Amino acid sequence: MYILGVSALYHDAAAALIKDGEIIAAAQEERFTRIKHDSSIPKYAIAYCLQESRINGHELDAVVYYDNPLLTMGRFVQNIQYVGNDCRSLLDFSLESLVSKKMWIHQILKQSLGQLGKEDKLFVAEHHISHAASAFFPSPYRKAAIITVDGVGEYATTTIGYGENNHIKILKEIDYPHSLGLLYSAFTYFCGFKVNSGDYKLMGLAPYGKPIYVQLIKEKLISIKLDGSFRLNIEYFDYQYGRAMVNEKFAQLFGGKKREPESIITQREMDIAASVQKVIEDVMILLAQHAKKVVSEDIENLVIAGGVALNCVANGVLCRKKIFKNIWVQPAAGDAGGALGAAMFYYYQYCDGERIVDEVNDKQNASYLGPEYSNEYIEAYLKDKGYSYYKHDGYEKLYQKIAELLDQGKVIGLFEGRMEYGPRALGNRSIIGDPRSSEMQSKLNLKIKYRESFRPFAPSVLEERAKEYFEIDYKSPYMLFCADVQETRRKGFCLEKEIESTNENLLPVVSKARSDIPAVTHVDYSARIQTVNERDNPIYYGIIKAFERLTGCGVIINTSFNVRGEPIVCTPQDAYQCFMRTEMDVLVLGNYILYKEEQIPMEKSDNWRNEYELD
Repeated sequence: MYILGVSALYHDAAAALIKDGEIIAAAQEERFTRIKHDSSIPKYAIAYCLQESRINGHELDAVVYYDNPLLTMGRFVQNIQYVGNDCRSLLDFSLESLVSKKMWIHQILKQSLGQLGKEDKLFVAEHHISHAASAFFPSPYRKAAIITVDGVGEYATTTIGYGENNHIKILKEIDYPHSLGLLYSAFTYFCGFKVNSGDYKLMGLAPYGKPIYVQLIKEKLISIKLDGSFRLNIEYFDYQYGRAMVNEKFAQLFGGKKREPESIITQREMDIAASVQKVIEDVMILLAQHAKKVVSEDIENLVIAGGVALNCVANGVLCRKKIFKNIWVQPAAGDAGGALGAAMFYYYQYCDGERIVDEVNDKQNASYLGPEYSNEYIEAYLKDKGYSYYKHDGYEKLYQKIAELLDQGKVIGLFEGRMEYGPRALGNRSIIGDPRSSEMQSKLNLKIKYRESFRPFAPSVLEERAKEYFEIDYKSPYMLFCADVQETRRKGFCLEKEIESTNENLLPVVSKARSDIPAVTHVDYSARIQTVNERDNPIYYGIIKAFERLTGCGVIINTSFNVRGEPIVCTPQDAYQCFMRTEMDVLVLGNYILYKEEQIPMEKSDNWRNEYELD
């Protein structure tokens, strides 16, 4: 049974294909169109999924959309009634998309898929059901509590549920306009970052500040109960009107207007980020505690999805609280993952498909679910373009060479195997570097990623060595949990004094060594960890192992292979373009190594992403 799941028309459109419950392929549309967070119908992602399985649309048994447009229309009408005469912006913002696209999703999908056969192949699943299914069904657990938290689905913004075998059930729900995701996005917007794409920046900024606004937020903006339920004070927000996220009343709470994008980040923004991060953590702890009570005090497993589940700092706090013995977070926790959840919900719950688990290994295939390009394809591409390259026939020689280059301080674009599904690069579409360099974080941010200097980078660590470097007693293969660097590895560092001495210029602060792996140690000694094992990714594991043999360090820097404002690279063409338009030193494409100094310089242009056609 082939089932295609689709998410689209909000943000991060994606497609996922499963066969008898097994994930065959999944990818975000942005990777093919090169439009960040592309929300359009994922025709390229759908085509890839069908190509990967070698079937056509006619052979699909079901196509499932991750949202119910009729319920969304109901919420929209209620919102119109709430805002009354002040509804013009809301109508301009949402009406055309809802009426001309979302309400006709079945017809649009049929056109995109071509020959589908019977009309009864097209289904919808509710938004938070899709999130819950994406969290539970690929997880290793036969039984688990489920938490989903995001901006908004049709009505729901937060749910608590229960999964057992091949069925899930939503037990508790919080509805729009009360939303933890929209609260966080409001602060993202107020601090001068883009909603949806800037939430990571706010999380990365939080350790630089003090949570001095926590009480103010809880008194004025959000009322939180002991069971984790909450209500926002809508008087301070503007999103319900389809305008900006917050209003003037919100700004007055925090001493003035929002920070303008690209302007200097002040102590106010640092403290605001720290404060809202603490509020998110407090609510997630209460929700987890209540989920255990609602489901069963004996339940040991928790699974999480929804955009807020990508807050790896909050996930790390939940792990340390030990409310549940095990926590599994969907790697594509945001809307992209809804495509997978919709397909899995249909197969397991609607069709009563058999689900087999072992309580240890998940069914996500390490989230390496996107396109793969053979060495033959890569070599043909390099020859056709006339690029200078070196071929390494043996993997051990390749690993050793990459390790030597890392030890020399080179920044390397790494392109191997299947592309990752979800927002994290996990070693197949990554930029890697030496974590021992105190200058590497600022170098990568300013010269490679072209982004804010304060943003941290993740460590990829050999799974068997993780405890030697970090205070972690669990696996973190998807880079979704934060933990602190081991105290024995830390160096003396006073953040407050450093910031005061530099007049809020964060670049000198970032360059201060805080441990013996400074490039992956954030200012609060935390790190967003990826544990790597040989079974899931033998090539990436082999590279880190070779680096350890050479240097004694079983950790390397891992950041996504892209620049600011661009999606992660998908094809060898994408990788080469990104390599040439940044100050990366080396590009590894499969078994081929390219050196920047041997390439013919490319002319920079704003439309370079369109220099080749999608296959």
